[in-house]
Amino acid sequence: MSEIIAPNAMQTPIRSRLAPTPSGFLHRGNAFSFLLTWLEVRSKGGLLHLRIDDLDSDRIRPEYIQDVFDTLDWLEMDYDTGPRSVEDFLQNWSQKRRLTEYNQALERLREQDYLFACECSRSTKGAFAENGVYAGLCRDKKLPFDAPLTAWRFRSTSSAESRFFDKEQGEMRLDVAETFGDVVVRRKDGIPAYHIASLVDDELDEITLIVRGMDLLPSTAAQNALAQTLGMKRFPEAMFLHHPLLLGENAQKLSKSQSASSLREMREQGVKPSEVYALARAHYRIDNGINACVQTLAELLDAFGALQH
Repeated sequence: MSEIIAPNAMQTPIRSRLAPTPSGFLHRGNAFSFLLTWLEVRSKGGLLHLRIDDLDSDRIRPEYIQDVFDTLDWLEMDYDTGPRSVEDFLQNWSQKRRLTEYNQALERLREQDYLFACECSRSTKGAFAENGVYAGLCRDKKLPFDAPLTAWRFRSTSSAESRFFDKEQGEMRLDVAETFGDVVVRRKDGIPAYHIASLVDDELDEITLIVRGMDLLPSTAAQNALAQTLGMKRFPEAMFLHHPLLLGENAQKLSKSQSASSLREMREQGVKPSEVYALARAHYRIDNGINACVQTLAELLDAFGALQH
């Protein structure tokens, strides 16, 4: 089996994205991921795209979309392509514009027998293992794809090993069946699921660097397996950076439902963005000496750039 070559070694142009889901007000963890992405892109003269994931329309609110723009303004972060306002997003950049492309990918998988219909829910007895991975209860039932209240799942056994490169952890080899199981690619309401929509977007937008939390490592493995099955070229060759999660009270992962920890709440309390910049300084271990006085995004970029040489 051939060795994975780090994308940077191939001098691939850097193009990354910010991809928030406006299902609540953003929190420090979102800002942390934004900053790492911005620093990686800007330090290398790359391009940054703003993509707002809005397929889960039941949870999307205009005020949550506006919060994305307010957060980027507060952090003083720029980007090269993407929406500039709520109205611009709804008219020109919504994921609903690409429903045809998402459905085409789903049909290709279905026609090649990589999918199966599933009627299981979280409450279905025996459907999930103790680690939360789907146990394949419907894999061999051959339920009709057009049956009501059925999701479509990708057979994880179609691609046993997912291989990709992480900037901080090096070559990654994950067993999709063990880490994620049969991933849902179309929801029970007929809407393409996150994993297929995000994958198609990254491929069409020519993304070469994807920064996301460590909790999405299994998602990366599943999406990479999907990409290879679909014959995609860009996603399997992309660089990834899976960063540690910021934890809130009781060592729990930060959630958009925790309004007290939202960035909007911080802004209303007069908190300066330098407090969030400190999270990136600590991650890259530049929080010492003169760098401890970093107060602006430009100063943070300079300090980060100095580490790269």
